[in-house]
Amino acid sequence: MIRLAIAATVLLGAGWVVGMSPGQKESRGAQQVLKHIVLYKFKDTLTTAQVDEVITAFKALPSKVPGIIGFEAGTNVSKEGKSDGLTHSFVVTFASVADLDTYIAHPAHQDYVKIVKDRREKVVVFDYWVK
Repeated sequence: MIRLAIAATVLLGAGWVVGMSPGQKESRGAQQVLKHIVLYKFKDTLTTAQVDEVITAFKALPSKVPGIIGFEAGTNVSKEGKSDGLTHSFVVTFASVADLDTYIAHPAHQDYVKIVKDRREKVVVFDYWVK
């Protein structure tokens, strides 16, 4: 336990932020970023191909929409049983609210929404600032 605490202190002191992927650093005094989290529970009637189409379309957005400075996607692996049926997570990072607004209104995002809107049973969207 003490070794873990020491390791965490060393990593944080070196500029590593808990929750970031390996190789991704945040320097001290860095500007805040806006995280846009989208969580889905897809309809049970969807095929694997239909879910994959949604995932592929979402993953393509960073190459189509300006202002996206980070993107992550994954499926739920929690063993706590508190996901309320949500299975897929997408985290899109922006430098500003204006960039998020551009993303939401962008035609590529609107095309994506057309693909996903009738395939999801539940969606949660949550935005927050991180330093």
